[in-house]
This record gives sequence, structure tokens and C-alpha cells, in this order.
Amino acid sequence: MHESRGVPFWSAEEVEASLSGTLAHLRGGGILAYPTETVYGFGTMIDREAVDRLVTLKRRPPAKPFLLLISDTQMLGRLGLGLTQSASMLAAKFWPGPLTLVLPGGERRIPERLRGPEGGIAVRWTPHRGLQRLIGALGDPITSTSANLPGQPAAVAASEILNQWGSEISRGAIRLLDGGRLAPSPASTVVDCMGRAPRVIRPGAIPTSALREVVPSLVGDR
Repeated sequence: MHESRGVPFWSAEEVEASLSGTLAHLRGGGILAYPTETVYGFGTMIDREAVDRLVTLKRRPPAKPFLLLISDTQMLGRLGLGLTQSASMLAAKFWPGPLTLVLPGGERRIPERLRGPEGGIAVRWTPHRGLQRLIGALGDPITSTSANLPGQPAAVAASEILNQWGSEISRGAIRLLDGGRLAPSPASTVVDCMGRAPRVIRPGAIPTSALREVVPSLVGDR
């Protein structure tokens, strides 16, 4: 039976109760709507068919990549992703947290559709406890993109997703994890670690000045 509204995903007990159904949904190629430390996101497992389904649902330009959410740095090794020296320093300081790093590697495990224009894979270790538990139980990352239609603001409450995607939720195409209303927060800061010097390609929750204290060679965002 599909949940016609949302699956409670607030307390530790609710997170545990949601796991078996959510893991089955993801492994069956379904799309998940979930809370993060910033806004609600849509995600799937990283196989090509599930990602294509999400691209169609969001009406997203095919060339626009998604980022990956992980629950620990060991997941990077299993994906074949490499932490450059600068990326390692930034990750040690700011992960888990609202910092997205664009990393090299992953050619054997990660579909090319998830690769950005700079050739890397965008990854974030989420600090959201419920999401960490889910991704850890899955044993693989999930994709992440904001849970909204193009041109609409990012969702900060499950009710906003229900308003836009009610029919998809009712028929089970989307499983909605209801983590309550999220506090207003900037998007994650995105740093491209593919080149010789890391470069800020999207300012966000972590100021560039704080990043530069860790990696003085950082360029971009002034």
C-alpha cells in the first residue's frame, strides 16, 4: 500500500520505522522526497534508469547534473572517487555539513549523467541524522536535487511537495519522508576540486572566508 501523504521522518523512532519501506522503494527504482540540512530534495539510487526517471519527473535539462549525498567518507572509495589534498582538508573541517565538493573519479560506478560540465562528481556528506541513517542502511549514496518544479522555490516543508506532486505521491511514484518544516537556510557552498586550485562555483551556507582559512589557495567568490 502506498502512502497517500507523507511518511513520518522526524524522531529517531520514526526514521527507524521508515527504513524498510524506503529502502525497498529506492531499490525498486523509485523516487524519494526527503528533508536535508537545507531544503527538501528529490533523489534516487545512482543507476541510470532511476536517474532518468528523476530527470523526466523534474523536467530537468539532461545536461544538468545532480549531486550525491553520502553518509561517510568510506563511500567515496567504494565509488572510485578521489579526494585531492585540498578536498581532504575541506572535508576534514566542514564535513558533515553544507559543503558540496566536486571530485574526480567514479568512472566505473557512476553514470555519466551525474557528471558535471567540469568532469567531476558533486558530493556532500549530509549532517541530517535521519538521512545519514538511511544512506548508511542503503550502503550507497542517493542523488539529490531540490524538490520543486523549474522556476518554483525550493520546498522547505512536506506540505509544499504534496501540493505540487500529490498525484505522484498517491500512486507511489514518489515516497515522501516528512521531516517537518525546515528552518530557512542557504544552499550548500559548492567547491570545484578538479583543478590545481579549488574554486568556489556556488556561494552558500559556508562563507568563502571560512574555506580560505583552511585552503588559502581557494579562488572564486571574491
